[in-house]
Amino acid sequence: MATPISCIAFAFFLLFSSVASPSQASPRSQQHETEPIYSSFVFNSTDLPSEDYYDYIIVGGGTAGCPLAATLSQSFRVLVLERGGVAYGKPNLMNQEGFLTALMDINTPDSPAQAFTSEDGVPNARGRVLGGSSAINAGFYSRADQEFYQKSGVNWDLTLVNQSYEWVERAVVFRPVLKNWQSAVRDGLLEAGIDPYNGFTLEHMVGTKIGGSTFDSLGRRHSAADLLSYARASNIIVGIHATVERILLAHSSSKAGSSPSAIGVIYRDPIGRFHHAMVREEGEVILCAGAIGSPQLLLLSGIGPRLYLSSWGIPVAHHHPHVGQFLYDNPRNGISIVPPVPLEHSLIQVVGITEGGSYVEAASNVIPFSSPPHSAFLRAPSSRLYLTVATLMEKIPGPVSAGSLRLASTDVRVNPIVRFNYFSNPVDLERCVNGTRKIGDVLRSRSMGYFKFLEWLGRRNFRFVGPALPLDQSNFRQMAEFCRRTVSTIWHYHGGCVVGKVVDRNFSVIGIGGLRVVDGSTFTLSPGTNPQAGLMMLGRYVGVKMIRERVGI
Repeated sequence: MATPISCIAFAFFLLFSSVASPSQASPRSQQHETEPIYSSFVFNSTDLPSEDYYDYIIVGGGTAGCPLAATLSQSFRVLVLERGGVAYGKPNLMNQEGFLTALMDINTPDSPAQAFTSEDGVPNARGRVLGGSSAINAGFYSRADQEFYQKSGVNWDLTLVNQSYEWVERAVVFRPVLKNWQSAVRDGLLEAGIDPYNGFTLEHMVGTKIGGSTFDSLGRRHSAADLLSYARASNIIVGIHATVERILLAHSSSKAGSSPSAIGVIYRDPIGRFHHAMVREEGEVILCAGAIGSPQLLLLSGIGPRLYLSSWGIPVAHHHPHVGQFLYDNPRNGISIVPPVPLEHSLIQVVGITEGGSYVEAASNVIPFSSPPHSAFLRAPSSRLYLTVATLMEKIPGPVSAGSLRLASTDVRVNPIVRFNYFSNPVDLERCVNGTRKIGDVLRSRSMGYFKFLEWLGRRNFRFVGPALPLDQSNFRQMAEFCRRTVSTIWHYHGGCVVGKVVDRNFSVIGIGGLRVVDGSTFTLSPGTNPQAGLMMLGRYVGVKMIRERVGI
């Protein structure tokens, strides 16, 4: 179905507005047209037993959950419970041309993206598919920055960090080939003074670079789900369409004041039947449900602020005042133009990492165009017409501004209420102004001249879709107002179960035995320009650490 021209700005607002043997074959070597190897251990949750026991139960088969499960399965029996389905066989998810269509397919209960709007009024989305947000995102892959490691509160083993990245990259990361728009943006970033040029690199480096992509040379998507092909098939079960209702907790001692431990979870299958998944001795429940799902599930399980839980009638298992607090989302601002010549479809491939604390990225999309439905002057075309829209955007690191999450219902399927408080801290606003000024510098570069329209008297100008930058970009007040007025998301929200507040430096929930959180909800700042590399690394990293600790290596 064609998308009316009036929907274009909205679409773009959403778009850029989620221990293996060395001899194992890399998942990269599989034929993508055939059913993936991991399909042999993926089951609809209706087919799973009403009760069973595992060494580890992972709630959320997303960007961190899949590599964590694959790693732990090398030595232990693992159950992964994913509330969504699988991406395989769905063209809009599996190729980059379907990216926008998949993102906007948010109205059905089993859609791969679940929409929500924060109290700030900004539309957003959650991944609801095996692979999580790595199965619906723009595919850009870049390792975390050094500040992330220094301020995360975790004592990182940097050798293992690098090994974990390499394990991921062998399977799902590719070098993109730049075409017209991305090449022009790269040159424009350099003309705008975002230097040096670092070429193709997966490392976070100040300057302009080409990053990795999880889309291969044929435009086919690879996601964290592909990392399940590293798993030991005899040791892992992945249950899809499995909605975890709550964590089961028990006290190991009858003594007053003894700490509870996680002993399993209750989940519901698509036909409404409840199942119990229980952990064996020394086993653990591990939440990998993301920055929305993990704090929500803790609250629904009675882990959170005592008075708040009591107000909902939720029995308090453990008073934890910071669950759902320190929630962040990196604001995105930018401009979109209609170029005078057709452009290829391209997602993020190039980034400018500035000294002033912002990241500049770009994309171009080909969007179906239709005439207004009851026009007396326009005849409907005999064949579909298409329109190219190109976008320049900036994201700030961090951010410093923090928000919170609270329940909207005791039904886990209902999105919680979220507020991010964009730009409540002036540091973030200043970074946004610096970043949008850089976009202005790029637009004034010679490389961008090709994308202007020739107008009367020989003048050339851009045709903007949506707001243009203020004319006086030296005026801080006007630029700050542009940032506030056009704020969108780039889906890099994080926090809610942060290290040092809710979990310790080993990602174990403080005060609860046998329970960890391993996902972006533990971060106080987003890792690098785009977080999926850091999240996939995190899953592998924690899995290796857990195996080493348990077997005494």
